[in-house]
Amino acid sequence: MAETQTLARPYADAVFELAEAQGQLDDWSVALEALSAIVSNEDVVALMDNPEIADDRLAEVVIEVGGSDLHEGSKNLVRLLVENDRLVLAPSIATLYEQRKAEAEHRVDVNVTSAVEFSEEQQSALATSLEKRLDRSVRLTFEQDENVIGGAVIRAGDMVIDGSLRAQLERMRQSLAH
Repeated sequence: MAETQTLARPYADAVFELAEAQGQLDDWSVALEALSAIVSNEDVVALMDNPEIADDRLAEVVIEVGGSDLHEGSKNLVRLLVENDRLVLAPSIATLYEQRKAEAEHRVDVNVTSAVEFSEEQQSALATSLEKRLDRSVRLTFEQDENVIGGAVIRAGDMVIDGSLRAQLERMRQSLAH
């Protein structure tokens, strides 16, 4: 994982700097998301692993599948990644790019996992609270997982706030075991 991130970072940084200079941050987000999905497809993975497929043909196929989601700059990125045998890095490049984009926009993506669905009022209150705590605008996504039992697990980048009933029960169990 760390090696993949290390290899992908220079590409993500270069793409971000280019996108920022050209005012195309959102266009590149769309292109990288599409490229990531394409490279994750089983059929494309089989093509990437096939030594009989020429690099230029592989790049053509990926670009063709990407269609209108890929602009000229992203098509050049595909060619470069194929030429350097780094096409497999596309999902990591997309992730790192989105992290840089969020930092530049002073925004953080927050994932909230809970056993029950949050009401609109609860979502709004949570967003307001997190914006104050993190001093950034917040983009929330919600997941339901009955294993949480109650409460919620909040993930914002490297920060995890585990206020789930499951975690509280686990801490109590460990406390009683000692």
